[in-house]
Amino acid sequence: MDSSFEDAAAERPATAPTSLSPSRAGDFMQCPLLYRFRVIDRLPEKPSEAATRGTLVHAVLERLFDAPAVERTAPRAKALIPGQWDRLRESRPEVTELFADDPEGERLAQWLDEAEHLVERWFTLEDPTRLEPAERELFVEAELESGLRLRGIIDRVDVAPTGEVRIVDYKTGKAPRPEYAEGALFQMKFYALVVWRLKQVVPRRLQLVYLGSGDVLTYDPVLADLERVERKLHALWDAIRQATETGEWRPRRTKLCGWCDHQAHCPEFGGTPPPYPLPVRAAESGTGSQGRMGPD
Repeated sequence: MDSSFEDAAAERPATAPTSLSPSRAGDFMQCPLLYRFRVIDRLPEKPSEAATRGTLVHAVLERLFDAPAVERTAPRAKALIPGQWDRLRESRPEVTELFADDPEGERLAQWLDEAEHLVERWFTLEDPTRLEPAERELFVEAELESGLRLRGIIDRVDVAPTGEVRIVDYKTGKAPRPEYAEGALFQMKFYALVVWRLKQVVPRRLQLVYLGSGDVLTYDPVLADLERVERKLHALWDAIRQATETGEWRPRRTKLCGWCDHQAHCPEFGGTPPPYPLPVRAAESGTGSQGRMGPD
């Protein structure tokens, strides 16, 4: 890890978690130690080409809806890419490191070309001239009766004239195999739960648009779905709270470990986690009661 990343880590004091997002919930379910590294230690991570391309494509699709419906064409969308790339580099200078070893710009050109293909494919899946999103890149946050706060950013919210709500999320990767579809829908059900708690409306449809494979996955939730997700999140939060208080964050080795930036700190790879930066108590049998953890 270079000194710039170490300096960035030093500037981020460790704090106990006070809310849960779909991404961080997914981290804990994948590997509790990964959650600790990201949320409590806030260890820096180098940007990846795939994730940065996803951020760029999301920005383009969001900005396209600034134009009148008739002007929302594929050529116009592709024309937005250079400007959005410039904006991304200004807001997140670290992404320029992705192509630091590409003096001729060949890898960058290929990378931008791949972003163009993803944007073009979107037009085969949805017709933006017939869409008028109620919200784009919508930050949502809700506090449950237990005190657990849920938050996230929804790519797009469509509201029909009849009031029915559709939550849409863009994915620049490929659609999962059917046996993994439930995991992919977890994020969408999370958002649906937040919308329900905020607006007392169960979204009519959840829609995942996979630009990498040209697939659209839809699910029509019912209230029982959201209640199940809420129970799952409470159980998850109890486990996170207990791990935070005891400092016991167990690594879970999976095929995703090869993509992890933190192998040097992971016992599964012979590494040692940094000293735990929060106060700890002795582990107790069972889990504590649900509720807010620590000061806000």
